[in-house]
Amino acid sequence: PHAGPVESRNEAAMSELVPEPRQKPVVPMKPMGINASLLGYIGIDTIIEQMRKKTMKTGFDFNIMVVGQSGLGKSTLINTLFKSQVSRKSSGWNREEKIPKTVEIKAIGHVIEEGGVKMKLTVIDTPGFGDQINNENCWEPIEKYINEQYEKFLKEEVNIARKKRIPDTRVHCCLYFISPTGHSLRPLDLEFMKHLSKVVNIIPVIAKADTMTLEEKTEFKQRVRKELEVNGIEFYPQKEFDEDLEDKTENDKIRQESMPFAVVGSDKEYQVNGKRVLGRKTPWGIIEVENLNHCEFALLRDFVIRTHLQDLKEVTHNIHYETYRAKRLNDNGGLPPMTVETEENHESNL
Repeated sequence: PHAGPVESRNEAAMSELVPEPRQKPVVPMKPMGINASLLGYIGIDTIIEQMRKKTMKTGFDFNIMVVGQSGLGKSTLINTLFKSQVSRKSSGWNREEKIPKTVEIKAIGHVIEEGGVKMKLTVIDTPGFGDQINNENCWEPIEKYINEQYEKFLKEEVNIARKKRIPDTRVHCCLYFISPTGHSLRPLDLEFMKHLSKVVNIIPVIAKADTMTLEEKTEFKQRVRKELEVNGIEFYPQKEFDEDLEDKTENDKIRQESMPFAVVGSDKEYQVNGKRVLGRKTPWGIIEVENLNHCEFALLRDFVIRTHLQDLKEVTHNIHYETYRAKRLNDNGGLPPMTVETEENHESNL
């Protein structure tokens, strides 16, 4: 007699269980005879190798500008940096030529090859910078040159029929040479860096650091850092462009300890303890360029070439060029910039 309600209870319980999720289908067994490890390998790790091959074929562009007064060893340092004669002085520049009245800009291109990697290096020299009695606005031709390269790139980019690979003449890095006075930065140094840090990656360098004692060098570096900070001058690597914590840690160390690099350049070799070294001979011994106890040249070279070269190029493209491009298109109402001819015609019609 009690069976009825029990059955109905069971039915109710079963109806509650109906929306039970379906069991996952059984994973079919791997076909026999195929290597199990092969099924686990896709080949994503070859992407880097593919990129490397492609880049090796096309090569790299790197454009470096040197700015500073005459006699600070700019040409020598550039030659030392790339271990070859790449400065304007070694490209047939006549030493008897007078200091230019205004800043002249000379770009010299070279192809450097090492370990199968080709780099089209352009050294942009700025003879005449800071050499006159009145140096007012002498950074203007340099700023104009930098912007002209952005403009050239932009014109190529907005063409309907674009080149597959736009020639890159944009300045990726500007080495600014500070005179080793041991006192403080000159107003000209501050003005230049203030104006140009917005448009190019500036790396401050204390030239001819062998003219200072170690204590003077340390003090001068700290003073320069302080002055740049007080004047709100951002040099490369800029804090706001650190992408992650690892970058930030690495770059903070460079900003707080290495910058500005106190360097000595030399393209002369000497024998020291049976080894050939690049150095400068003085009455009390040889200053070894690549010896970190003597100067920070090796740090600068590692920074510019071995660790941050690609980043210098990326910051130039993604930040400085992008800022120029946005402003230029905005001023033009979002249209591609007019060519020089149409601008001239437009002016003549007015």
